Amino acid sequence: MLASRIEEDTSLIAELAGLVEAEVGSDETYRCLLTVPGVGPRTAAQLVLSVDISDFEDHDHLASYCGLVPRNRQSGTSLNSVSSSRQGNKQLKNLLIFSCSCLARGSGYYRKYYERCRDRGMPYKAAIKAVARKRLKVIYAVMRDVRPYVA
Repeated sequence: MLASRIEEDTSLIAELAGLVEAEVGSDETYRCLLTVPGVGPRTAAQLVLSVDISDFEDHDHLASYCGLVPRNRQSGTSLNSVSSSRQGNKQLKNLLIFSCSCLARGSGYYRKYYERCRDRGMPYKAAIKAVARKRLKVIYAVMRDVRPYVA
C-alpha cells in the first residue's frame, strides 16, 4: 500500500512539473533566468510565477519582498541592523537561500564572496543570506531587462 501511494505521489509531482513547464517554458524571462548560476528550472519557474518585476523600483525592494533584508532596531537617533527579518515571501526566501548553499560550496564568484563574508566574522546563515541577496541583484537585472546573464 505504501509503495502504491509513493507511485501516485511521484506521478502527481511529475504531472504538476509538466504543467508548470508548459506554463512558463515559452516565457522569455524564464529562459533568461536559467542562464544565472545556481538557478534551475524550479527556481526560475517559481520566480516567474511569483514576482511581477514591474512592481519593484529596484533590487532592494525585491530583496525586502523576498525577506532577504536585515531587521533594524531604532532607539532615538541610533539605528542598528540586528538580525534577519522574518517578513517577506518565505517560499522565495527559502528557495533562494537553499540554492545559494550549493553556490557557496562551489568554486566560482559566489564562493569567494561567501568566504569574504565569513572572514569578516559573519556566521554561516548570515553569509549565505548575503550571497542570496548578492545573487538576487543579478536576478533582478535579468528579470528587468529580460536578457540572459553574462559573466
